[in-house]
Amino acid sequence: MPWLLLIGAILAEVTATISLRFSEGFTRLLPSAITAVGYGAAFFLLAQTLKQGMPVGVAYAVWAAVGVSLVAIIGALFLGETLTWIQVAGVVLIIGGVLAMELGAAH
Repeated sequence: MPWLLLIGAILAEVTATISLRFSEGFTRLLPSAITAVGYGAAFFLLAQTLKQGMPVGVAYAVWAAVGVSLVAIIGALFLGETLTWIQVAGVVLIIGGVLAMELGAAH
């Protein structure tokens, strides 16, 4: 169950972040509302994940890494943003760090 809550938190955060880009500095109502609700939902779901017993270091590492990766990929594929090989390498390093956090927590 904690992993499902964490996935929900990640999806809410990614949705909020993409909506933030479309809010034009909170001047557009719908994207601004989606941003506020999305971040609220993300933090609520992350709190529930922690309440279920997932270690905070693991939860936050997975949340941040998957969120960064998804936002970078969505930006590159759908928003016309660049994604250089150095940035891709950075994302790979972040994911490697999360794997180290998860494997370390298993022992």
